[in-house]
Amino acid sequence: MELNYIVKNNKYKNINEILISEFHLSNRLRTKLINLKRIYKNNLLIDTRSNLNINDIISINFDYEEDNSNIIPTKMDLNIIYEDDWILVLNKPAGIAIHPSMLHFDDSLSNGVKYYYDLIRLAQKNKTCQ
Repeated sequence: MELNYIVKNNKYKNINEILISEFHLSNRLRTKLINLKRIYKNNLLIDTRSNLNINDIISINFDYEEDNSNIIPTKMDLNIIYEDDWILVLNKPAGIAIHPSMLHFDDSLSNGVKYYYDLIRLAQKNKTCQ
């Protein structure tokens, strides 16, 4: 998925300000996207501290995979509200941990989501093999 922003005025000094104010990216995600070289200005890889001009097009490419090999897949009931190729919206029950920790190594929401996506990936792979 790619998101674009067209600079319409001199409101922002640099791309970092757009990433924070318009895209609402966290510092962690912004750093990850910068390190993965996923931020462009006018289709050119650019330093996010560079200056902007009117009609510059800022693009963010979110096509990358996270390493989730440390998450143990655990079967659990997930209350899925919405799902598409990019977004999974869940109704999180109270009291369940969001990510694995010392106390919730294999019973967090992340464990359930990992199981769900592994199951989907296996089902898709079986469809293409038939």
